[in-house]
Amino acid sequence: MIEVKVIADSINQDGNRLTTLQLKYHRFFHSEVMTHRVFSRNASSSRAIPVKKMLAQVWSDPATPLSWGSNQAGMQAGSPLEGVKLCLAKGLWKWAGRAMCGVAWGMMKIGLHKQVANRILEPWQWIHVVLTSSEWGNFLDLRAHPDAQPEIQALARGIKLALDSSAPKKLTPHQWHLPYITHNECGYPIDTQKQMSAARCCRVSYLRHDGDMPSVEEDILLCKRLAGAHPIHASPFEHVARPYQPLFDKGGDQRNFRGWVQYRAEVEREVSSCSK
Repeated sequence: MIEVKVIADSINQDGNRLTTLQLKYHRFFHSEVMTHRVFSRNASSSRAIPVKKMLAQVWSDPATPLSWGSNQAGMQAGSPLEGVKLCLAKGLWKWAGRAMCGVAWGMMKIGLHKQVANRILEPWQWIHVVLTSSEWGNFLDLRAHPDAQPEIQALARGIKLALDSSAPKKLTPHQWHLPYITHNECGYPIDTQKQMSAARCCRVSYLRHDGDMPSVEEDILLCKRLAGAHPIHASPFEHVARPYQPLFDKGGDQRNFRGWVQYRAEVEREVSSCSK
């Protein structure tokens, strides 16, 4: 089932809104989401999730098409299949996923790494994504349109509903948009909160892959590993941001956001200065 959850929702003094969403959707249309360059995003990876866990998901809860349209010329399907043809289509999709589970299981048993074994399961995988943006209009215009694939239409409609239902928190110029930081964690120093937020955006969750809650020290350690990697793993730092201040900030620090300075700009400057 497609899921959309607002993780953080902020608005600056100029009315620029920045929203972070946690999403779950069919992996087979993830490439279409990736084409929108105004988005900052991190996603669960087939290289990171154990094969056993992926096998269990594909076997018991495969990502399944929402529409079973008949074949015709062009990118849009024809009228929905009915009766025996519909049952066969659904059965073949499920059977194919379970057949690939057998193949992936065999790859796991001979010791093949998950970055290979998990790949053949991707058409039936759900993908978990943290996505942050200050601009949604183009995505919603294109993807909520009747010509779009039904699954991404459902995602776009869910995102629009979530945005319409959420009330952004107004931030002053020195406050930060901090996805995954809870109210009880606001007492930590702001630099600690920024590191914790970036680490959790990297994991696309408050939790680790084993389902346990990480300690603050583990979050900070992950953040330092990301910043200290060669090359730097910078994308998780994009979700953390503060309002843009024209008199003090460089315009380029907004990157793909409008009216917000990304934590990534700060981290990259620190890394650059340390390397000199």
